[in-house]
Amino acid sequence: STALQMTAFGLALLSTLFLLLATCTDCWMVNADDSLEVSHKCRGLWRECVTNMQDGVRTCDQYDSILADHPVKIVVTRTLLITADLLAGLALATLLLGLDCIKFLQEEPRVKLKMCYGAGVTLSIGSILGLVGSVWYAVDVYLERSMLVSHNIFLGVHYDFGWSCWLGMAGSTGCFVASVLLTCCLY
Repeated sequence: STALQMTAFGLALLSTLFLLLATCTDCWMVNADDSLEVSHKCRGLWRECVTNMQDGVRTCDQYDSILADHPVKIVVTRTLLITADLLAGLALATLLLGLDCIKFLQEEPRVKLKMCYGAGVTLSIGSILGLVGSVWYAVDVYLERSMLVSHNIFLGVHYDFGWSCWLGMAGSTGCFVASVLLTCCLY
């Protein structure tokens, strides 16, 4: 039981960090142009950055305001990932207090078990929201690219999924596995 709890806690901690990094970083879409590259472009949820490949200088343009009109994929992904981050953080704190090795409520093992179970349920909700947000963004990038290709439109730059998108998917999947360990395997 203790080994399972510690495994779930370690996985939840790592996955929550992945989700937080995915939310904060700015490489959800990267340019995937096959021609000679002079710059590397990344688009994120909060800004768009360009790195000059010759001298390594990086410049970023912040999006206007959080409340400004943005594409639906950015607004939905922001909302889902921020909610997933908050839920994963809450679940992590609850799980920490529910671990058998922590002296908090040591004389109440049933309460600690319910805390671990509650943390698992909260992690599963957060993981589903994070996965929906990450996959929503990835599908929208794919549809945007396939629409341009099907209409033979070449704008000079084509975008692919960036490492932030993959990090969001990995963090969400890790949170889901940790929630399965806590809700199904712990009992």
